[in-house]
Amino acid sequence: MGWVERLFDRRDAWLRLVLLDLSGLGYLYLNEPTRPSPPQLILALGAFVAILALIRWPLVSLLVQTALLVLALLLVDDPTINVVGSSWMLAELVAWAARPVVYWSGTVLLLAVHVVLGAERPVELLLPVGLPLLLGLVVRTNHELGEQRRRREAEEARRRESEARADRADERSAIARELHDVVAHHVASMVLRVGVARHVVPGLDPRISAVLDDVHGTGTTALADLRRLVAALRDPSAVRGDAAFTAIEPGALPAALGAAVERARMTGLTVEADIDEAVGGLDAVRAMAVLRLTQEALTNVAKHAGPAAVARLRVSVEEENVWWEVADEGGAPPASAPPGGGHGLTGMHERVAVLGGELTAGPAGSGWRVSAVLPAHNGAAEGATA
Repeated sequence: MGWVERLFDRRDAWLRLVLLDLSGLGYLYLNEPTRPSPPQLILALGAFVAILALIRWPLVSLLVQTALLVLALLLVDDPTINVVGSSWMLAELVAWAARPVVYWSGTVLLLAVHVVLGAERPVELLLPVGLPLLLGLVVRTNHELGEQRRRREAEEARRRESEARADRADERSAIARELHDVVAHHVASMVLRVGVARHVVPGLDPRISAVLDDVHGTGTTALADLRRLVAALRDPSAVRGDAAFTAIEPGALPAALGAAVERARMTGLTVEADIDEAVGGLDAVRAMAVLRLTQEALTNVAKHAGPAAVARLRVSVEEENVWWEVADEGGAPPASAPPGGGHGLTGMHERVAVLGGELTAGPAGSGWRVSAVLPAHNGAAEGATA
């Protein structure tokens, strides 16, 4: 906001006009060699009162100030107070009138008064009419440009929020596909095997048969619940073709992490990996999450810190919780790197949240650090049931 906008800020109108009145009083009593005449004083006081009383109606105020100006031009030798009052209200009207026809009518009216009663030369119209008109137009234009800028910013914020929601929906869709590929397959296989066992094993103890029936019913219910969860996470019509992931087999996570590290090193990135062998015992869902987090984080290091940066990967299992972290020491991003951030962190947050974990990301020294804790699968299941 420039000084002109600050001078004509609508919220400060009362203060602005009070200062105008005080400056008029100073002119009357401090700059005059003689005391103001009664007509001059009455017209000046009328202008002072009207400019404050009609603060919310600039058009009416301009009409009143113009009427006082006509009397001042006819009755007093020094109509400065009334000239300033009418000129100032013209500037206010131009700045804040709802329609251009309003302030152009006010401009023509004040111009006609000066032409008929005051100005002897056209140049004398510049100060009482031209200057306030120009000042009001500057304020009005700045105000309109500011409103347009604020609308664009609001639209941009809505657009970013919409894109973020779409990104989260895409990531949820991808996670839903993984749930279907990994969990549903194994649960269905377990239910099928239990069902076969109930029929092919002869002479089952009734107690064992009851247990198998309970396992079969629980598994069937779990499959139904899983299908409802997948339906809630995924809109089939919105699934992107590149969002589908292939599940990894249980026990294959260390090798998959090693392959991800090697692929990152092939781009020039230096990766120091500390991978706990216990991660090979993770279930397929958490193994998939750890692998995707690692791939996304190493990609982000190469993108934002440059392929020559040093990244440290640490994955460990402590008290059945998975502790995962990727940190870098900063560097120079490649010249072709995009100026803004993508939605990688959004997807990472979504992936960790679905498993009941917590992910944190932020600056660390001269670089960046992202870490996550995935709770033990038993605790996560209990939380989901609750």
